[in-house]
Amino acid sequence: MGKSNPDALCPLKWRGTNLLGFALTEVRDLLLAADAAPQAPGQPPAPEPLRDRDGLTEAEFLAAYQPGDYKRPSVATDMVIFTVTDEDEGNYRKLPEKELRLLLIRRGGHPYLGCWALPGGFVRPTETTEQAAARELMEETGVGQVYLEQLYTFSQPGRDPRTWVMSCSYMALIDSSRVQVQAGDDADQAAWFKLACRMRSRQNGRELWELELSHGSTILKALLEKEEKETFSQCRILENDGLAFDHARIVAYGLERLRGKLKYTDLAIHLMPEYFTLTQLQQVYEVVLDQELPTAAFRRKAITMVEETEQFTENAGHRPSRLYKKNPGKQQ
Repeated sequence: MGKSNPDALCPLKWRGTNLLGFALTEVRDLLLAADAAPQAPGQPPAPEPLRDRDGLTEAEFLAAYQPGDYKRPSVATDMVIFTVTDEDEGNYRKLPEKELRLLLIRRGGHPYLGCWALPGGFVRPTETTEQAAARELMEETGVGQVYLEQLYTFSQPGRDPRTWVMSCSYMALIDSSRVQVQAGDDADQAAWFKLACRMRSRQNGRELWELELSHGSTILKALLEKEEKETFSQCRILENDGLAFDHARIVAYGLERLRGKLKYTDLAIHLMPEYFTLTQLQQVYEVVLDQELPTAAFRRKAITMVEETEQFTENAGHRPSRLYKKNPGKQQ
């Protein structure tokens, strides 16, 4: 050994035949280097690959790695998909009120057979969590290219009775006029539920919140408790009637995130159709925030987020109002 590249044995020559002070792995590495391809005269030797405490290079380590030595969770995405619709109104002279709605699917298989759940599914090996969320959104609504935001990764042990499942949740905002709801492969039905989430009480730093979702005669309820300074991502589900898994927690957190961002961004624009009035935009803010807003102050804020058009409403029974549209250059 060492005839093809004698310079590699220089460290040994410096010590003559005395190998004291050399680790066996050092001797091995020097001998292996001596058998490497000859170096051009004056060219520095190629750097040695890094080795771990067991003397393995990265390639050797990966070749021997056994993934089955460690338990691995399944990763899913759950979609909190919001839209705003007009409430049925008999008086044609009055602008219809708005309703905040959330898309749910009724599960067609175990676990939670027959219960309502957020649209979602497992992430495939060839996609990111965001790609999985966009795919699920398209499968359930037929809509793409919408506002999509990652919310939180829910990883509480035991949240899924099947196995260890971590959910990377996403929020989507959709203009209701674009939606074509369709149940996915593992769902019997898909429907838009009217959504309300209100605080019932606050005592000793703890808040009690009631979540209610309704669609026709179907009413789903959950009672949630959280610390005053906590987000709903850490809340406890005290009661749950009809919602699968821990989806009551995910829904509450999604609504909390949406309400919080509406106070300092123009996120509600993504819930609007192509053309809308400032009154309609204010209605959307109010239904999401669950509070009335001073009209004059709201209009001063809104005018900085939208672009004025030369079009007006043509509804019978209403005074014509100017229509506005989204202004991408002003959106936050």
